[in-house]
Amino acid sequence: MTTSDLPPAAQRALAEAEERRRKAEAEAQPLPKELGGRKGPEPVRYGDWEKKGIAVDF
Repeated sequence: MTTSDLPPAAQRALAEAEERRRKAEAEAQPLPKELGGRKGPEPVRYGDWEKKGIAVDF
C-alpha cells in the first residue's frame, strides 16, 4: 500500500507527522556530558535499569 492509496485524512496526518519530526530534529540539542555517570547506552532510552543484575534508581 502506498501513500496515494490512503484516504486524504491519512495522507494529511502522515505529512503533519513528518513535518513535526523534521522540526524536532532541527531543534534537538545534544545531551550535556554526564560526569561520573554510567558507561554505555542511555538507560532511559534503552530501558536498562540494572547494573550487574542489581536494579538502580536515579
